[in-house]
Amino acid sequence: MNPRSIINLFSVLVLFFSCSYIFPLIVSFIYDDSSAHLFFIPFLAIALLGGLSFLLTRGNTKDLSQKDGFVIIVLFWVVLGFAGSIPFYLNGMSFTDAIFESMSGITTTGATTIADIQSLPESLLFFRQLLQWMGGMGLIVLAIAVMPLLGIGGGQLHKTDIPGAMGDQRLTPRIKETAQALWIIYVGLTVICALLYLLNGMSVFDAISHAMSTVAIGGFSTYNESIGYFNSLSIEIICMSFMILSALSFALHYFALYKKKPLKYFFDPEFKFFIGVICIILITCLGISFGGNYSEAPEFTDLLFHTISMVTTTGFTVADTSNWPLVISFVLLIGAFIGACSGSVGGGVKSWRVMIMLNHSYKNIMKLIHPSAVISLKIGSKSVGDDVATSVWGFFSIYVISFIILLLAILATGLDLETAFSAIGACLNNLGPGIGEVSENYSTISPFAKCILIFAMLLGRLEIFTLLVILTPMFWRK
Repeated sequence: MNPRSIINLFSVLVLFFSCSYIFPLIVSFIYDDSSAHLFFIPFLAIALLGGLSFLLTRGNTKDLSQKDGFVIIVLFWVVLGFAGSIPFYLNGMSFTDAIFESMSGITTTGATTIADIQSLPESLLFFRQLLQWMGGMGLIVLAIAVMPLLGIGGGQLHKTDIPGAMGDQRLTPRIKETAQALWIIYVGLTVICALLYLLNGMSVFDAISHAMSTVAIGGFSTYNESIGYFNSLSIEIICMSFMILSALSFALHYFALYKKKPLKYFFDPEFKFFIGVICIILITCLGISFGGNYSEAPEFTDLLFHTISMVTTTGFTVADTSNWPLVISFVLLIGAFIGACSGSVGGGVKSWRVMIMLNHSYKNIMKLIHPSAVISLKIGSKSVGDDVATSVWGFFSIYVISFIILLLAILATGLDLETAFSAIGACLNNLGPGIGEVSENYSTISPFAKCILIFAMLLGRLEIFTLLVILTPMFWRK
């Protein structure tokens, strides 16, 4: 490892993050909410720290190794998660709650400890939304786009931070151009979403705020009732559309926009699988709702919205789900475990991994029936090697083990099984809202339970291996 290169690059990320305090400062002045100090103090401190570190390590042009990429990415999420908590702490939140809120934002989880969101000043509300937008794809990809200008290579950082199919995939020959393309698509989706929200009745503030959390698949809202506050079918349709768009692989968006191949969406096997999962879960929930003769059965539009929100791991709500049949809530939670597509900003196990596991299981079953048959593992028309399948099963094994350990740990804090299971599932999959005691917010659980969930958010955002690998002693051996 090269400590100077690590510090130098991390300083760039810190400087980028310090700029995030400028926007809520502007909002504070516009709305005169007397909260400018919440952002001015951390802006000065973090900008000074980042700038000083960068100057002391400048001139280091060595390329990053994969080990360096792992360290930087983990440092980014941990340190900047703490940095993002400063405004919440200065506003009167406890230290644990402030860290929880910030980490939930920057990992695009959307879980909150704030019971009355509308009581927050406008600038802090905007900062919550901005954290999610930066955590989605904005900050790191933007930094990678300008790193070559600073004489810093960002290939390993891109590979480490964007796991799955896109981690090893460059859409363009140069990593800078790939990052720029992704960032332009990300910003473009945000702008279009904000304009559509604005044209359908949202204020400028609400439109921008909700567009950022929608495209980032974050789920934070400026209202206690989330998207349900607006009581507008058109807004819900816009929200559902952009949740799906952001849950798709950004490689698909690139081919559709830059290569002018829009039909590639419909030929992509992961896209078809992802849409199929949404349809299956929706039909299952409808069957349960209409077949069970429940007195509090959800309406179709509410159920459709929550299905898309859960499967994409966004976490927006339009109705009070606490009165829904418990089995429906659990089916929706299972959808979050499957999650979004690879190369998207969504969480969960990811659709492509589930596809590989299902196809690999089918292959093994066929081998038992026909031992002499030569059966290849295919996703669509492309063959998948056994090494890839082994890697996916390895990830899933670690995922299950991590889930069980975290579940046992949070059960030890005194939570009931229903609440504990949904809380770990919601945070590990970067979903946000859970079931039971955490269906609305996480304010009532103990500080230790919140610390466990903070770790779960981080573990889910880094897709487990990235975080766990640096916790192994072998990683630090030369």
